[in-house]
Amino acid sequence: MKKLFKLGLLALTVMALMIAAVGCGGGEEPATTDGEDTTETLTVAFEPTFAPFESTDENGEFVGFDIDLINAIAEAQDMKIELKSLGFDGLIPALQSAQIDIAISGMTIKPEREEKVDFSVPYYEAGLIMAVSEDNNEITKPEDLAGKTIAVQIGTTGANKAQEYKEQYGAKVKTFNTTDLVFMELVNGGADVVINDKPVTKNYIETRGEGKVKMVGDLLEGEYYGIAVTEGNTELLEKINEGLNKVKENGKFGELYKEWFGITPPEYLPGNPS
Repeated sequence: MKKLFKLGLLALTVMALMIAAVGCGGGEEPATTDGEDTTETLTVAFEPTFAPFESTDENGEFVGFDIDLINAIAEAQDMKIELKSLGFDGLIPALQSAQIDIAISGMTIKPEREEKVDFSVPYYEAGLIMAVSEDNNEITKPEDLAGKTIAVQIGTTGANKAQEYKEQYGAKVKTFNTTDLVFMELVNGGADVVINDKPVTKNYIETRGEGKVKMVGDLLEGEYYGIAVTEGNTELLEKINEGLNKVKENGKFGELYKEWFGITPPEYLPGNPS
């Protein structure tokens, strides 16, 4: 009898403790891990043979104006990013299929691209230029391209322009995956001319051209670079545009621009020209 009484008393005590525990915890949220970073990591992709905008240094690290700029935007906007290398012609499809979140790769804002992705305000004013071997005095303007071979990077505005000249003047076009291969083809004599963005062509001539390549003629087409996001992702686009404005106002944009190009940026950048 005494044993049964003790068991009953024990059961009542346990029930009382359970009720107390429920009463104390009824209004609390589930516990979360202290210090856990729940910030979403955004994947930023680019094609890393487009110096001085993006390239790989001797340690295998990604470097360039675009790399520094997106890191500065991420810091200003408290964004967590991960860098990823992709072929240039794969950037827009990767955005469309949600494999990446952001593309920054010296990408020209073009109507045909705006049908597929959304762009930030412009952050760089560029333009297409022709480059030939140092001893080539035959090509100085587009009309000289009849029967000539043009080397271009696939998926670029330079490739589009070369296609125009193929139809207009009967030029031949060779496409390559990277700008390094494009200039190699020119230096090795496999092409007569390269059509590429002027700042990238200038960088190649100054850093790796070894006096073998020169730019000729006027700009073939003016263009502006923008940062691309998946079409319809207005929240991320607004965050990037806000970040561009912040790095402009705090002087970081001008600092990076001067570091990579040796000059101060136009006053309207980042932003639309008036």
